[in-house]
Parts: sequence; structure tokens; C-alpha cells
Amino acid sequence: MKAMLLAAGRGERMGELTQSLPKPLLEVGGERLIERQLRLLARAGVTEIVINLSYRGAEIRELVGDLTPWGQRVVYSEEGEPPLETGGGIVAALPLLGQAPFIVVNADVYTDFDYSALLGADTDNVLVLVPNPEHHPHGDFGLDRSGVVIRREPLLTYSGISLLSPAIFAGIAPGHQRLRPILEAAIEQRALAGLYFGGVWEDVGTPERLDAVRRLAAGLVPTG
Repeated sequence: MKAMLLAAGRGERMGELTQSLPKPLLEVGGERLIERQLRLLARAGVTEIVINLSYRGAEIRELVGDLTPWGQRVVYSEEGEPPLETGGGIVAALPLLGQAPFIVVNADVYTDFDYSALLGADTDNVLVLVPNPEHHPHGDFGLDRSGVVIRREPLLTYSGISLLSPAIFAGIAPGHQRLRPILEAAIEQRALAGLYFGGVWEDVGTPERLDAVRRLAAGLVPTG
């Protein structure tokens, strides 16, 4: 199975931290955020990686290269400036991703999620949902009793981790496109399953959250 790491964003809320460094290259616990994701994907047996690039993409390409330390082969989807947003970035990378379902991961997420849970999924489209963090208290999507993603409360937060089929992007024109409307269209068709994850997960979106994750990685705060 292939995985796509979303690494094109500028990370404007990080302020000075990303003025000279793309957010996926920020360090936590002695490794870059993107390196942690690659390592976890490799542990689950994912050997082919697609990374989309825009802001300071050359630095990401230089660090990761074409072959990771875990033997994963890497190809890049160059978006130019400005980036295409998540939906547009995935659509642009579809020729590199092939016809089978693929894992999608935000490169700036810090987690201990086991990606093998997606490799063994019995459906082609799965969103990983987590408890609502303080910065996103209202959540995104719900789950019904059968494990299908719905838009009714109680809502959980989309983790930025999913298994997606190229089929849900059928008919989407190339260009700037958010992912949420594409997911909502699939939800209306009851085409998205949900997987609840209650382990370590943080969206490293601000300097304060980066600080908290670094403290977590250093064992200075409990994991819950």
C-alpha cells in the first residue's frame, strides 16, 4: 500500500518557527515530524511514499530524499506556490498514487497511531477520529453504531489520518480544493467508515502545541 504525506502548507500560525523551515521539519524528541511519520508507516509495512511539496519544498526533498532509512521509496508531487489545499493536493497526486486505496497523513501530526489498523481495513475509505482537543472543541464528524461516519452529534475530530480510495475523487477538477467538501459528499453516500483512536495525537499547529508535544516526547507530561 502507498501513503501520501501532506507537507505543502506554510504553517503560518507557527510564526517565526517556520519563517526559515517548513513545519514538517520541526523537531520533536530528536526527530523531525515527517521522519516520525515515515518511521511509523514503515513499521506498518508501508514501503511507497508520495509527498506533496510547496512551501520550502526543496528542504523537505533534501532531507527525505528518494529512499528513507527504513527502505521506503519516495516520490514527490510538486504543487508550486500557492499550495493546492488538501483536496487539490491529493487530486494532483493521484497519478502517483495509483488505483488502490492509499493512506493519507498530515505530516505535522504527532501521534503513536498504528497504521497497520488501516492496512487491515475491510473497506476502502476510513477516517481516523480522535477526541476533540481544546483548540477544536466542537469536532468534525460523528460515528453511527455501525461505524459509518455521519454528520450528527456527538462529534469527534478528524485526525488528519485516513485511508482513501481514488474513487471518491472521481470528477473533481484539478486545482485549489479543500478536502472537507469531498469527504462530506462521501458521507452523504455513507461511503466513509470511521475508526476511533484514543491514543497519543496532537495537531502541531501553533508554537504552544509544539511546546506541549516536545514536553510529551520528553516524558515531562502524562500521556493520559
